[in-house]
Amino acid sequence: MAAPDHTPTETSDIRAEAKGTAPTPLSVLDLVTVGAGHTATESLRTAVELSRLAETRGFHRYWVAEHHSMPGVASSSPAVILAHLAAHTTRIRLGSGGVMLPNHAPLVIAEQFGTLEAMAPGRVDLGLGRAPGTDGATAAALRRSDRLNEGADDFPQQLAELTRFLDDDFPDGHPYARIHAVPGPVQATSPGGVQSPHRPPVWLLGSSGFSARLAGTLGLPFAFAHHFSAQNTVPALDLYRESFRPSAVLDEPYALIGVSALATDDEKEARRQIMAAALNMVRLRTGRPGLVPTPEEAEAYDFSPMEREFVDSWNTNVIHGGADEVRSGLDDLQKRTGADELMLTANAHSGAVRLRSYELIADAYGLPA
Repeated sequence: MAAPDHTPTETSDIRAEAKGTAPTPLSVLDLVTVGAGHTATESLRTAVELSRLAETRGFHRYWVAEHHSMPGVASSSPAVILAHLAAHTTRIRLGSGGVMLPNHAPLVIAEQFGTLEAMAPGRVDLGLGRAPGTDGATAAALRRSDRLNEGADDFPQQLAELTRFLDDDFPDGHPYARIHAVPGPVQATSPGGVQSPHRPPVWLLGSSGFSARLAGTLGLPFAFAHHFSAQNTVPALDLYRESFRPSAVLDEPYALIGVSALATDDEKEARRQIMAAALNMVRLRTGRPGLVPTPEEAEAYDFSPMEREFVDSWNTNVIHGGADEVRSGLDDLQKRTGADELMLTANAHSGAVRLRSYELIADAYGLPA
């Protein structure tokens, strides 16, 4: 596997930036879900409200995730959404959790996130995944015929190419040496008046050991999808830490985990909401993706024994209930995994429920009002 063979342009001090937001920094992963009876327009408006809420209450970063051909997930274009959120916020870090690198030409991603960095200097994260974020047929439509055979082994080469475009430093003689991703690295000025290139920090995302090992080898920050691969969380984080080599980006490992967490004023309501989200996952996993059903629809649904087994297993990893109960569950998970940061995703039918969940969690942690 090839990997970047150069020292990347200096990026932000990830660990220092995260200090002071909470005992363990808390962040937001937004899938921009669309509930039955609602529209993508409403969900995108909720994303703006949620990003402002997260910024006001002291959440550290706000990421959106690339998905395709899923009616209940309106986040197919992370760069477009992030540009919109950048116009409505001033401090919170914004990023992708993630962009699926195999779906795009590295130059296109470098241009998109170079543009975002120019819009919101010092606030942009580029999280990259190697899965398609969709089914095989949709992946084929995204990649076109000349890229269909790319697999996991191609990801490090794609990453190396993207990094070169971000840093604008292809060596002389390289076929791309005269190609520049514009806007390129932003010239950040230090307190002493020294200018240095700055571009979005790259994160690797994963739900298994592949990206964990690669992130460690390259000295990059790592984000693990605990919310849908909980059984692999501890092994993947252990592998990341064991593989870690200091780099220009990080002196020591930095790992966040994505966590499904939903707090409500009424504990029974939390159960109703997560059952609706679980029914949505049942339909997705059985090739019937749709809008997120209402709690009433989930209550009336006749789950088969196999579906019930899946739902029970899925909900085991959703931290839900009252605010104090959710905080306790998050604290226990952080201690068990040693995660440096928790990125919370609230899966519920309505935007109002998701907004309230983050408010309650912020209150439970004593984050600024």
